[in-house]
Amino acid sequence: MSGKFLVSVTNAKNDTDKATVAFVVANAAVASGQETVVFLNVEGAYLASKGYAEDIHEEGFAPLKQLMDQFLEAGGILWVCSPCFKKRGFEEEDLLEGAKIVGGAKVVEFLSQGAASITY
Repeated sequence: MSGKFLVSVTNAKNDTDKATVAFVVANAAVASGQETVVFLNVEGAYLASKGYAEDIHEEGFAPLKQLMDQFLEAGGILWVCSPCFKKRGFEEEDLLEGAKIVGGAKVVEFLSQGAASITY
C-alpha cells in the first residue's frame, strides 16, 4: 500500500452534504497516517475561496470550515484545480490560506504513485 489517499471534491453549496462528508473522510485518512490530498475541482473549487465555507453546516456534522481547518492543521494537503478556480472568477488573492492551485498533471502524478482515491 502506498500510504497515499486523494479525496476529489466536486461539490460545494450545490451539495453541502457531499462536500462535508468529503472532509470527514479526508480527516479520517490524515488521522490514520495517510499522506492525504483533497483536490477541489468543478463546483468544489468554490471551497478554495476565502469565506465561502463559513456558513456551510450539515446537520449531524461539524461545520465545514471547522473540518477544513482541522484537515489542514493535521497536515492534510489542499489542492485546487487551476482552470476550475479561474473559471469561477477567482484570482490568487481569493485563495484560502493553506490551499495551492495546481493543474491536472499534479493530480495524475500523485495518483500514479499508487494513491487510492474517492470522489464526492
